[in-house]
Amino acid sequence: MSFIKSRVLRLTSALAMGVLLGGGLLTPAAAEDYPARTVSLIVPYPAGGGVDTVGRVLAQKLTEALGGQVLVINRPGAGSVIGVRDGAKAAPDGYTLLMLVTGASLPRNTGYDLAKDFAPIGLIASIPIVIMSNPAVPVKTLKDVVALAKSKPGTVTIGTPPSPTLNYFGAEQFKSATATDVTVVTYKGTGPLTNDLLGGHVNLAFNTLPPAIGNIKAGKLHAIAVASPERLSAIPDVPTTAEAGFPALDIVQYYGLVAPAHTPQPIVDRLNKELRKIVTSEDFNKRIVAAGGAPVASTPQEYADNIKREESKWAVLIKKLGLKVE
Repeated sequence: MSFIKSRVLRLTSALAMGVLLGGGLLTPAAAEDYPARTVSLIVPYPAGGGVDTVGRVLAQKLTEALGGQVLVINRPGAGSVIGVRDGAKAAPDGYTLLMLVTGASLPRNTGYDLAKDFAPIGLIASIPIVIMSNPAVPVKTLKDVVALAKSKPGTVTIGTPPSPTLNYFGAEQFKSATATDVTVVTYKGTGPLTNDLLGGHVNLAFNTLPPAIGNIKAGKLHAIAVASPERLSAIPDVPTTAEAGFPALDIVQYYGLVAPAHTPQPIVDRLNKELRKIVTSEDFNKRIVAAGGAPVASTPQEYADNIKREESKWAVLIKKLGLKVE
């Protein structure tokens, strides 16, 4: 009987230690053997867009750093909600990660809660929204856009990914702030949006730079303004929205890496360690800057604070305009 009790006590102690080490039976030493199989990185947008571009660079770098394959899985739909929801429901074992973009959890009818359903790993980059147009549209500045919209109510179209993306929030904010009657047209991602902007199917776009920068430099698209406090080195001649006379249009997306809640802490720590090395590397820095962003390294707690801060910032606009996921 005493032998059985002793075994039970040892087993109980082992289980308790596993919980203390991060919500699972994983020791720090075992984390060094991670990953033992392919890791899925969910990108909740279509292939070819800005998030997908950064996600594929990150997957390549993580594969090299971890010594095991990290494979991008595109799961677009509902402005990223479908992919983010899949990430929230995945097993918390470190083998499903998610590229998260600011705005993905803001409406309360998404079916997940970032504070409860995810374990933040770290920030990756900040990517501002660029307001751009088809060159056939007779506008050069944001003031030109407002003048055109007021002269032709209801006819000017602005393309954007759907709610709950910051692109969409920004377009709605622009409508409200300028009291203009423009039509917002939503797309599954920035890739399809860029294609339709090139084809002249929409007049303007609240877009990210990666899927459009080649066409901007070739003169096939016109960048009107960058919705961030500073100009982008990738397109240094394009003014900020503040310089264009619209300082309230400060629309910067933050890309980050998360895992399902209760992922063992040793794995989170290992991933954060490797992520920080990647984000601060010269090669990654050059790729992100060329794509119109800025690398941002952080601890898991700093990323959690960033998510909370951004949600608070945009909650005012969401409530004012009654925005939600359709």
